[in-house]
Amino acid sequence: MPSFISPEPYIVIMTGIGVLIALVAWLPLALKQLPLSLPIVCIGIGAALFLLPAVSLRPLPMLHPHITERFAEFVVIIALMGAGLKIDRVFGWRRWAVTWRLLGITMPLGILLITVMATFALDLPWTVALLLAASLAPTDPVLAADVQVGPPKTGDEDEVRFGLTSEAGLNDGAAFPFVHLAILLAAALPAGQPWLGEWIGYRLLWEVGGGILGGWLVGRLFGWLTFRIPAETKLAKTGDGLIALSATFVSYGLTEMIHVYGFLSVFVTALTFRHVHRDHDFQSDMHAITEQIERIAMMVLLILFGGALVSGLLVNVGWADAVIAAAILLVIRPLTGWLGLLGYPADAHEKMTLAFFGIRGVGSIYYLAFGINHMSVPQAERLWGIVGLVVLFSILLHGLTVTPIMRSLDRRRGVDPEAQQPPSLELRGGSSVHSTVHSEV
Repeated sequence: MPSFISPEPYIVIMTGIGVLIALVAWLPLALKQLPLSLPIVCIGIGAALFLLPAVSLRPLPMLHPHITERFAEFVVIIALMGAGLKIDRVFGWRRWAVTWRLLGITMPLGILLITVMATFALDLPWTVALLLAASLAPTDPVLAADVQVGPPKTGDEDEVRFGLTSEAGLNDGAAFPFVHLAILLAAALPAGQPWLGEWIGYRLLWEVGGGILGGWLVGRLFGWLTFRIPAETKLAKTGDGLIALSATFVSYGLTEMIHVYGFLSVFVTALTFRHVHRDHDFQSDMHAITEQIERIAMMVLLILFGGALVSGLLVNVGWADAVIAAAILLVIRPLTGWLGLLGYPADAHEKMTLAFFGIRGVGSIYYLAFGINHMSVPQAERLWGIVGLVVLFSILLHGLTVTPIMRSLDRRRGVDPEAQQPPSLELRGGSSVHSTVHSEV
């Protein structure tokens, strides 16, 4: 007699995957008029699922550090490809001035302030505090989709959405030298070994420069294969956007093989790939497939994150940790963002929005997992709790405020945020917004 009470795990997993894919398609439509984001809903689903008595798995990152690192890595590189493909603005030092300010001023200042605060307020060893700061400094390309530009060719970007998209695309790679600095110092200082030359020459100049050059070369190669070879074998004729996924993995894999920053390479590959033929309709096909895969992977990760929250992720977090987590989002990012934008030709509301939306998420999870897997970290469970709390606070704070803030910003620019848009323009959190152009583009 077949059992209807205890189905096979395989059948349960298959059913769950089907439900998840349906939610990927349906939830953004259902949430677009609500002050909720898709990540908030995913965390709630994960918490409810892992509270069920029949579910015994505890998806805590400290119990599965290598799986956590690799899965977060996968989600980030897919998001970086999607972010690079959807930027319409042509690359240029002046056109990308807002990006350089957020990368060159805001992020290093944030790392410095978080390191000092974590060292003195949380009594962490300063190398561990540096690892924590480097993990929490970059904005997230995955969870920041609600404040990013729309798909390719759907409208020129306003300065806020462009700034947050380009920052998220580049600062994941730019944060890596500081993660490596923490790892290097943790090993070199107790042994009295030199470290500065290795960090500047190898971790900074070689790995950053190699990541940029490698990404450009792979982007040029895939651009030629897709748009420039003879028409009979031109990949763009197929309409198969999976080539973007291939470019993602090839770019990341080849550059990691020669020990340069793959995150940086993937984003540069996407920008270069897009630049080869900026106005081709195939750009939208490639972005669509990366966005779908990214959204599924993001939902899986956040469901597991919700499960981790109810499985004891925050058990080692104290009141001081909670205060610091709130200060990182409410004080340090807005302050460093504002300082980075001093003198920049944008109005105060644009600067405040750019400074406020320093969304933390999957990138922070990856960097902490990477650091813990490569250096000795006392109180690793506490660090996971702090990062988990910052990510949770960020998802709640920014997820609940993104719709009203971005709509207000649009109204100030004379854009009607209630105007009907094609489904492809509906943002991940459910808000529906237009983009406008800066005259310099």
